[in-house]
Amino acid sequence: MQYIKHQNGCAPDALEIQQGKIPELAPNQVLLKVACFGLNRADTLQRQGKYPAPVGESEILGLEASGTVVQIHPQQTTEGHFKLDDKVFGLVAGGGYAEYVAVNTEHLMLIPTALNMTKAAGIAECFLTAYQVLFIENDLQPNQHILIHAGASGVGLAAIQLAKRIGCSVAVTASGQAKLDLCTKLGADLAINYQTQNFAVEIPKYWQGCDLVVDFVGGDYLNRNLKVLNRDGKVVYLAMLAGRYADQLDMALMLGKRATIKASTLRNRSDHYKAHLIQQFTKDCLVDFDSGQLFPNIDSEYPASDIGKAHQRIENNQTMGKLIGCW
Repeated sequence: MQYIKHQNGCAPDALEIQQGKIPELAPNQVLLKVACFGLNRADTLQRQGKYPAPVGESEILGLEASGTVVQIHPQQTTEGHFKLDDKVFGLVAGGGYAEYVAVNTEHLMLIPTALNMTKAAGIAECFLTAYQVLFIENDLQPNQHILIHAGASGVGLAAIQLAKRIGCSVAVTASGQAKLDLCTKLGADLAINYQTQNFAVEIPKYWQGCDLVVDFVGGDYLNRNLKVLNRDGKVVYLAMLAGRYADQLDMALMLGKRATIKASTLRNRSDHYKAHLIQQFTKDCLVDFDSGQLFPNIDSEYPASDIGKAHQRIENNQTMGKLIGCW
């Protein structure tokens, strides 16, 4: 098979297509002939040598893919799952940037009939991450107020849709009018340009405060998040774009708000956790992709030979939604 090879620490333009062996299946896996794969910031970090694959998983980049089931392990015991030629998408712990990938059966979903392979490849990582943060890590309720930083990212745009779907009020931060306009189009009630506005000043002009803050940034956002938080609210960190260290925590502010500050990841979760998350998401949300209430936001599609260009765009923060690679 063909796959996209990287060396830890290499530049985006050093990514290249090479030949490798088709992966062998474990009893709980099927073989997916990949049509398209989602690109994520985690992929760029792994390429840079900052986010290694979990022990025992493929070193090939790629955390999500869509494609066709072409082989099922003969000892497969999971009932009610997939048949040969099923069109599916889902999470992989590594190996998505390849023509074939071995996938845990319970980490796949049938592609909704309204979606093609490209759009399906843009769902799993961002929508499952957003769903996890809003409804598994937190118990988001209708009419609550939520602040989403990096609102025009794949996860941010998914979180806007999921929060508005249950009737929440949503504020976002993003850079540039085009990104803010996209967030507003998807239902954001407040759109704040972090380059020219201070969200800790802007939000109190409209709301009493936020019940949940979803943050990818860190740094000096930490205390500002606490300032706009309602009492007993939560701040959840998904990344650290401002670096691994945050400004000094204002303990008095945190105590006064009775705030919860927590972190969440998805890639290094157990197979059982991911299976449960996908089961819940499938039950609660998958049908809404057929009705159009939910939809993946695809920024651009790239042939496998041009993935280096896509990585560079991610690192330059030049994306609005998902970048998709296709074979």
